[in-house]
Amino acid sequence: MLGRLRFGQRLHLLMARSAHTERKVQVPGTGVDLHIVESGNGPRSLLLMPGALGSAWTDFRPQIEQLPKLLPEHTIIAWDPPGYGKSVPPKREFGLEFFRNDAQAAVDLMKTLNRPKFSILGWSDGGITALIVAGRYPETVEKLAIWGAGAYLNADEVKALRNIRDVAKWSPRMREPMEQVYGVERFAQLWAEWVDAATAFYDQRAGDFCRSEVEQVKAPTFILHGKKDPMIAAEHIPWLRERLTQASYHEFPEGKHNIHLRYAEEFNKLVADFFNDKAK
Repeated sequence: MLGRLRFGQRLHLLMARSAHTERKVQVPGTGVDLHIVESGNGPRSLLLMPGALGSAWTDFRPQIEQLPKLLPEHTIIAWDPPGYGKSVPPKREFGLEFFRNDAQAAVDLMKTLNRPKFSILGWSDGGITALIVAGRYPETVEKLAIWGAGAYLNADEVKALRNIRDVAKWSPRMREPMEQVYGVERFAQLWAEWVDAATAFYDQRAGDFCRSEVEQVKAPTFILHGKKDPMIAAEHIPWLRERLTQASYHEFPEGKHNIHLRYAEEFNKLVADFFNDKAK
């Protein structure tokens, strides 16, 4: 019986892993090959957008493996943004337009896949990029769900980011997943570049990531929030809810920044109900 159980568990894991495909997609006119992971085979499309330095597998494993069953009408597409994960080359470029450049790249990717209208699941940086896509290209976005994201950066957040710029001060448990993707040296360099780029918005643009785009969002939006999220200020939630007139909201009282990983089953059910038009 024990042997049979172990075989069953192994079979389940094997099936979960084989239920997806990975490939590089050349986006015409850019010279960029973007790495994507696809699962499910529905006619509707859901793009998963990772956080800072994130990739499909580092940020969305439970969603890649579980959402196809919950969203049978959707094809799930998780991407590595340009210069992140396996979408290298190119070398990651930052500057004050990197969120908008990612937004354009996402739209171009989905057009290349012949999926010009899609929904978005965006975490942290991916949530900012999702808001830019929905605000700048409203005809492309059906729905979006975001968490761990704000439209701007305040002084306390800038201070917190600068305090964690040096990854040598992180615990090994926090560093290792990214070090496995980028290597020890490149991860440290890339994270420092990201912190400098993010805080430059505060120094040069009053912290503005996407305030104007938020005002243009027309798509139904689902805001999820870990009440104990240490990465974003609490003020972002009411700010977004006031401006996103079609927004619904769910709070995880004990949740932090990674609610989609820590509470994967509950999170996936909530977002699936939203994208399946079953949310209350």
